[in-house]
Amino acid sequence: MSEYILEMLDITKEFPGVKALDKVQLKVRPGTIHALMGENGAGKSTLMKCLIGIYHKSSGTILFDGKEVDFNTTLEGLSSGISMIHQELSPVSERSVAENVWIGRQPMKNKLMVDHKKMREDTVKLFEELQVEINPDQKMKELTVSQMQMVEIVKAVSYNSKIVIMDEPTSSLTNREVEHLFRIIRQLKSQGVAVIYISHKMDEIFEICDEVTVYRDGKYIATSQVKDITMEELIKQMVGREVTDMFPKIDCEIGETVLKVDHINAGKQVKDVSFELHKGEILGFAGLVGAGRSETMEAIFGLRHITSGTVTLKGEQVHIKSPVDAISKGISFLTEDRRGKGIVGIRDISDNTILSNLRKYGTPLKHGLIKKDVDEYVARLRVKTPSNQELIKNLSGGNQQKVLVARCLLTDPDIIIVDEPTRGIDVGAKAEIHSLITNLAGQGKAIIMISSEMPEVMGMSDRIIVMHEGEVTGILDRSEFDQESIMKLAAGAQ
Repeated sequence: MSEYILEMLDITKEFPGVKALDKVQLKVRPGTIHALMGENGAGKSTLMKCLIGIYHKSSGTILFDGKEVDFNTTLEGLSSGISMIHQELSPVSERSVAENVWIGRQPMKNKLMVDHKKMREDTVKLFEELQVEINPDQKMKELTVSQMQMVEIVKAVSYNSKIVIMDEPTSSLTNREVEHLFRIIRQLKSQGVAVIYISHKMDEIFEICDEVTVYRDGKYIATSQVKDITMEELIKQMVGREVTDMFPKIDCEIGETVLKVDHINAGKQVKDVSFELHKGEILGFAGLVGAGRSETMEAIFGLRHITSGTVTLKGEQVHIKSPVDAISKGISFLTEDRRGKGIVGIRDISDNTILSNLRKYGTPLKHGLIKKDVDEYVARLRVKTPSNQELIKNLSGGNQQKVLVARCLLTDPDIIIVDEPTRGIDVGAKAEIHSLITNLAGQGKAIIMISSEMPEVMGMSDRIIVMHEGEVTGILDRSEFDQESIMKLAAGAQ
């Protein structure tokens, strides 16, 4: 009998105009946590979609539990013992948590009637086993992104699979929720389940994983025991070069105040918030999930109603009532919710890039100017795509993010708000985004950067504003940055 629960041998997957996978391999042992690493577009998610039946491989062999398999649908994969938590969440927002957990396999009273009572009881039992504190009767749309992520994790575990694939499972989780997830993963490992773990967060790989396989540009690079490889070696395998400066902060001339926020309130999440933003400054916002950072920026951008307080832009008090107002006044906003509020999945890269700047192109649209602008930004941000007419939903998460950055920059803003700009992005692309942000500051742009990653917010910011439960608890200059101090302020300790 093979020592592997899964062997993927010489797997090739071709799409029109691009070879996403080129004879790659993966071998996973039962009862181990096996990391897949590589830059966005390296082929990790594509390989897993070939395994579970979302895509059909062009060639190669898949051996699962000693038998050759080739699933035509995800249902076949699930029923055979493979479940997957996808990077981009797709909840049925109008249905309850319990209904989302058991969708497609609801307990039935008879052929026509769902047994809602049993479904709820089964959900409660599952949540208790995994120590998840979410109301099973809530509609999914009422949950936070991190709660939705936990529901997806519970759902995947509920299949009692032999392999659980986790694609960026911690991208929206708090530190406490990450610890909770790791307890669940270790519990699965102790039961002999194999976990395939895709993440761009290096510290997670070294904390939780046993083995790591690296891909680059659709090709297999290497497999190593995690204990036998250093972070520097792993990064070099991933990007084919050494990434020596993850946070290329340059000293920019800090100019006059371009934005002044005085005692604004917006619902329960924004309470008496005040701060100033200067030309050429990168102003970081730190805090735990639920601190009100995103809500504050949404209020400034016109996505939320400001009930009191004032916003002053370049010395003039403004009343921004919509994103159109904000964009016209030189403010752009990169949302943290790439899938829900960012990309338009059924449109191509070109349409997604120009979406915030349609007025520039007139009526009828000046297609030559559109092509010139889109080509320029796709090249500038190194978006990996066969063409600009490719549907954006077909790109990797990191390349989707680059398109959204291009959309922001195309409006030529003076103030750029970026909310979790490198969430779900690989180490090489992170360095590129960081370099872009600091270069924009050097050009005199004023940047507000929300980040839940402490090294990022400390490495990139000139000042950091810390929030807790909707309130500002501290403002630190770069010389005062200290991880412990920031965490105390984020927890509400003055």
